[in-house]
Amino acid sequence: MLVVFIRTLILYIIVIIAMRIMGKRQIGQLQPFELAVAIMISELASVPMQNTGIPLVNGIIPILTMLAAQILISFISLKSTKARTIICGRPSILISGGKIMEQVFRQELYTLNDLLEQLRNKDIYNIADVEYAILETNGQISVIPKAGKSKPTCEDLNITGKYEAPSVEIIIDGDLIEKNLKFSKFSKAKLENELKKLNIKSTKDVFYACVGSDGQLFCQEKEKTKRS
Repeated sequence: MLVVFIRTLILYIIVIIAMRIMGKRQIGQLQPFELAVAIMISELASVPMQNTGIPLVNGIIPILTMLAAQILISFISLKSTKARTIICGRPSILISGGKIMEQVFRQELYTLNDLLEQLRNKDIYNIADVEYAILETNGQISVIPKAGKSKPTCEDLNITGKYEAPSVEIIIDGDLIEKNLKFSKFSKAKLENELKKLNIKSTKDVFYACVGSDGQLFCQEKEKTKRS
């Protein structure tokens, strides 16, 4: 039992390291060859996990081989445009000038239902509002709305936009993040004062707190604390 636990732990760490080396893309952003490598690595790791009769090295070597192959292919596609086209393919124009390209749909085995679903994910509910729709190599679509159908920008409205930056998380599940607190220019005394205004006695009672780009504190108390 202990052997199975140790083998599983070792393979788990190796798979995590391999996936980390592959990059930070989400599943929906993976190229076809990257998705294939990810699936094969998980399958290669599962075999020696289940069968203790197989030497552990027989699972590790194929994983490292797949990782090396993935890195090599990524490097080649990075350096060569032709190789990148062969490996990853090219984007396909599904809608051009407001016209649906039926032939492209057939070539890509892509349905109108697939397109409509992705348009809805981009808050576009009428295909007539689309000027161009491009199917990217990772399966996602890029959309250019027709003139007058896109959301107005500050430039369009002739107004000055406000500066926006990511909020800084300072408390997560009761844990105070000292580094982020300094970065947010919030002192402990100021934080404690703000928490007192919200009738919160301690940072341990806070589920989540962050400081926005406007310097305002957003804070949510833990549910258990509220009940008490």
